[in-house]
Amino acid sequence: MRITVLGKSPAWQDVGGACSGYLIEGGGVRVLLDCGPGVFAKLRAGLDYVDVDAVVISHLHADHVNDLVTFASALRYGRHPATAPRLIVPPGAEEVLERLCAGGSMRPEHIAGAFALELYEPAETVEIGSLRVRFRPVPHFIPCNAVEFSQDGARMTFSADCGPNDALVEFARGTGLLLVEATLPTSDEGHLTPREAGEHGARAGADRVVLTHFSDELDAAWVRAEGELGFGGPVELAAEGATYELQSAPHPAD
Repeated sequence: MRITVLGKSPAWQDVGGACSGYLIEGGGVRVLLDCGPGVFAKLRAGLDYVDVDAVVISHLHADHVNDLVTFASALRYGRHPATAPRLIVPPGAEEVLERLCAGGSMRPEHIAGAFALELYEPAETVEIGSLRVRFRPVPHFIPCNAVEFSQDGARMTFSADCGPNDALVEFARGTGLLLVEATLPTSDEGHLTPREAGEHGARAGADRVVLTHFSDELDAAWVRAEGELGFGGPVELAAEGATYELQSAPHPAD
């Protein structure tokens, strides 16, 4: 399984950057996790958008969904894929996406009509080819879900946006890679500081911790140092274009 960072910015984009967006690849399947402002252009730099099999949305804040309008425009008026990509969204998404389209003077069904829309319940597991996707509600200003991708024993956990909580720690227990938000320099109920992000990784026993969703206005060396204090070991900082490989567990001999 391969994870590529397309956008790691928080709700305001880095210079030349993009908000939340990650490409997950495994078993010949390509999934876009979140689709914030600027993400579609970053996606196109490395992949033909008609080759995306599905889009999974963690929550419905603008910095995680707004480029769905752009993606839908490409699917409607650009190159048409043989099959519409799945758009896997949390409860309440239909109304939010309609308002998003209407606010941009688009038809309300602009997004829903371009994708194969599916609502997920956080308690269920979704299969996209050989990738298994699970969800866990985490505390934020609106309903939000941490997301796990797994394939043959390889696991990646995405914190989405969250304040300090035990749910993420339990959900990410023993994960191969924890991609965890580290938005703010001071503690807040809806976001983590870099040190808190590292602490969540330590409590979960994650093999690797990658800090994301922080602004280029923060000193990167400080972000890393704070994350390592919390984790008790080295952490990595997400950067656009960075890739992370997770190896599947070997199958026992027949």
